[in-house]
Amino acid sequence: MKLIKLDAIDSTNDFLKALSSQDELENFTTVTAENQTKGKGQMGGKWNSEVGKNLIMSVLVKDFLFGLEEVFNLSLVVSLSVAEVLKSLNIPEICIKWPNDILSYNKKLVGILIENTIKSDGRIVSVAGIGMNVNQTDFYELPNASSLAVISGKSFDKEKIAVIVVEKIKENIQLWQTSSQDLWNNYYNSLFKKGVPIAFRDKNDQDFMGIIQGVSPIGKLQVLLEDDAVAEFEIKEVKMLY
Repeated sequence: MKLIKLDAIDSTNDFLKALSSQDELENFTTVTAENQTKGKGQMGGKWNSEVGKNLIMSVLVKDFLFGLEEVFNLSLVVSLSVAEVLKSLNIPEICIKWPNDILSYNKKLVGILIENTIKSDGRIVSVAGIGMNVNQTDFYELPNASSLAVISGKSFDKEKIAVIVVEKIKENIQLWQTSSQDLWNNYYNSLFKKGVPIAFRDKNDQDFMGIIQGVSPIGKLQVLLEDDAVAEFEIKEVKMLY
């Protein structure tokens, strides 16, 4: 794996996207940064991180997605890979909050942002951005966040984790060719609050109760409503209240 380590950058995703457009980078090229000044979350949100404490990385993924209807497959693979790595580090109570946040004890540890570029020949080139709270211990302004250090009581080597994460992503992408249904099942089984009543808020700020049933093949959250109908929601169309 080719690893590019930066001290500071506006966005590792933007840096890697620009680099991939100018050069024929090898698959799974990875960029890490100690500081990211304009980190991005889902749908234009921001990702803030204490300098030098956390893992900020972006991974180039090519030759995996072959159509827009497959885009969620990479989100699934990356989130499942990160969750598996955290479990291997003995971080307890790991689950995936749809679509791809990683939680422990209801606290957010990891945010993931997948950005896809369609080339002129139809190929899809993806950059998977991963922000993982590793050694940061102060979350005074982020009550729903935590870190590996807070939960486990010890510090971690960020670079080692980055290497393990990329290897796990590669492993699961290879596994996808023969065992995609197994990976889907693992993702379903890892979903936060799946199968239990939970409050939601829709894009019109209306609150309602529902039960998460699963996720559609294109990544929509499937929720059983009180009238026994199953509704599907895109990212940012619904928010879990917990």
